[in-house]
Amino acid sequence: MIIALTPAVVYLAIRLVGLLVLAWLSAVHDESLLDNLNSWDGQWYTEIAAHGYGGVNPSMVDGFGHRYPETPLAFFPGYPLLIMAIAAIPGVSTIGAAITASLVCGVFAAYGLARLGERLGGSRRVGLLLVVLFAAAPMSVVLSMAYSEALFCALSIWALIGVVERNWPLAGLCCAAAGLIRPTAAALVGVIGLAAVISIVQRRDSWRPWLAMLLAPLGMIVYIGWVGAQTGKLNGYFELQARGWSSAFDGGATTAQFVVEALTEDKSVFETFTVWVVLTALVLMALCLWHRLPWPLVLFAAAVLVLDLGSDGLMYSKVRLMLPAFPLLIPVAIGLSKRRPATAATTALLLVFFGSWLGAYSLTAWQYAI
Repeated sequence: MIIALTPAVVYLAIRLVGLLVLAWLSAVHDESLLDNLNSWDGQWYTEIAAHGYGGVNPSMVDGFGHRYPETPLAFFPGYPLLIMAIAAIPGVSTIGAAITASLVCGVFAAYGLARLGERLGGSRRVGLLLVVLFAAAPMSVVLSMAYSEALFCALSIWALIGVVERNWPLAGLCCAAAGLIRPTAAALVGVIGLAAVISIVQRRDSWRPWLAMLLAPLGMIVYIGWVGAQTGKLNGYFELQARGWSSAFDGGATTAQFVVEALTEDKSVFETFTVWVVLTALVLMALCLWHRLPWPLVLFAAAVLVLDLGSDGLMYSKVRLMLPAFPLLIPVAIGLSKRRPATAATTALLLVFFGSWLGAYSLTAWQYAI
C-alpha cells in the first residue's frame, strides 16, 4: 500500500513545499496567497467556469489591454469544464475547485511519470526521480495554480503511455481530451497520428490504431472549429491569439533575438535565467536522442519546444510553456539514479527548493513571468 502511494506522496510533498514558499513570499510582499494562485490566466479560467464565455468580467483584457467580445475564446474549455464539475460539490468555491483540479491532475501525472520512468529506466527509482524533477521543474508553481498545465500534462503523459504500450484507445481518448485543454495539443495529435499510421502500415494491433488516429484530433478540431464559427473566420482562433497576445508562429526569430539580447546586453537576472533554461532544454533534447528514448516521446518534446520557442509573444512565459515537454527530464532521472543515494537526494532537494523559490518569486516579485 505504501509503495503504491509513493508517487502521490512525493508529488504532493513537493507541491506543499512550493505552496509554503509562495505563502512566505506572498506575506513578504503583502499579497494574498489565494489571489496569487488565481492570478493571470487563472482569472480567465475561473471566470469562464463560473459565468461561461459570455459572462466573463468585462474589465478583464487581453495582453494589449483591449477587450473584444471574442477575447475569452482564447482559453480552451476543457479545464473550466473540470472546474465546474468540482465546484458543483456543495461548499466548494470556483477557485478552490480550480486548485483542487490542478493538484489532482498533478497526481495522475505523477503516476504516469513513475510508470514511464520505471519502464524506460529499468527501476522504480528512475520513476520516482522523474516525478521529483517534474514537480520541482522551473515554473512548476503553475501545477498548484488555477492553470491548465497540470491537466494537460497528465493527459499528454497518459496518451504517450498509450502509444508506448500500444494501448491505442487510451492514447486516442487522452489526446482528444487534451485537444480541449490548450493549443499545444497539436504536438500530441501529430505524434499519435504518426504512430498510428506506422502501426497501420505495419499491420499491427488490428483496428485500434485507426481508432486512435480518428479520436486524437477530435477535441482540437471541435473547439477551433467552434471558435471559427463564432468569429466568422476559419482561422479565427489563431487571429484572436495573434491580436490579443501577439502569439503567432515566426520560426523562432523573436526568441532568438531575445536570447542574443539577454546574453549580450544589460538585462535582468530573470531574463538571463530564462535564456539559460531555454538553452538547457536544447541540451536535454540532445541527451534524449543520445539515450535513444522511444521516438514518440522525443518527437513530442521536440514539437512542444518548436511550438513554444518558434512563437513570439511574452518571452518570460517560455519556461512555463516548456513544462509539458516532460521527456526532457528522463535522461536526468536516469543519470541521477546511477549516482549514490546521498548525491541523488541532495540534488533533488536543491532542485525542489530552487524551483519552489523561483515560482514564488515569479508570482510575487516579477510581473510578467507567468
